[in-house]
Formats: sequence, structure tokens, C-alpha cells
Amino acid sequence: MLVSFKRIRGLVLVGVAGLLGSSLMGVTQPGQDNGQPTAPDNSKTNKRDRDKSSPTADRRKMNATDRDLAKRIRAAITDDKSLSTYAHNIKIVAQDGKVTLKGPVRSEEERNAVETKATEVAGAGNVINQLEVAPPKS
Repeated sequence: MLVSFKRIRGLVLVGVAGLLGSSLMGVTQPGQDNGQPTAPDNSKTNKRDRDKSSPTADRRKMNATDRDLAKRIRAAITDDKSLSTYAHNIKIVAQDGKVTLKGPVRSEEERNAVETKATEVAGAGNVINQLEVAPPKS
């Protein structure tokens, strides 16, 4: 389906006008508290990932086997609608047949369920679970 340049330009202009209008009316955008930017929730996690020995998506090898492994694990997790959006969005890093799971989940039960699904796909002894239980929303 082709979308005309005029339609795209119109949508962009509407979006920009909406942002400008809300800021002029004093409405704060997500991540702002009355104009004061807030630190992201995952700052400490990002610091941990700076360790060169820590597996991250940008340091993994790009081979078809590992991509397929991560894809199958992601499908198993997202197909389970009982899991939270947090669980559906965890980081899955596959490298040489080993899988590292990172990110927040909502409960210890969810953490175990995600690990079980990853183990069913990758095999026993091939999953490193670094998932963390996120504090409850306030």
C-alpha cells in the first residue's frame, strides 16, 4: 500500500502541533515532572551491562543458529498471554547455543515460567537467568 507524501507530512504536522499544544497548556510529557527530567528506571542495569564480559545483544555473534534459538524462545514467551508485558519484553541473548535472559518481570513465578520456557527450547544447562523481579507499581 502506497501512502502519499502529503498524507505523511500532514500526520507529522498534526503530531508536532499536538506536542506543542500540550506543552503550551502545561501538560507534562512522560518522563517529565513539571519540566524536570527524571532518571530512567534502568540506570543501574545499564551500568551492569557495560561490563565487557556481560553478554548483551550488541556483543553477540550474528549466526543463523543463535538468531533462530532466540526467535523460538521469544515466540514461546509471547505466545503465553498469562505473562506480563514486562516478561514479553525481556532481553534474550543467544550466543554459541547458550541463552542469557535479562530484564524485569513482575513476580518470582513469572521469572521461573520464562526460564522454563527458555530451557524447553534451548535445553537444560543452556540458560542463564538474570531476570529480576520488578518492584510493584505504586
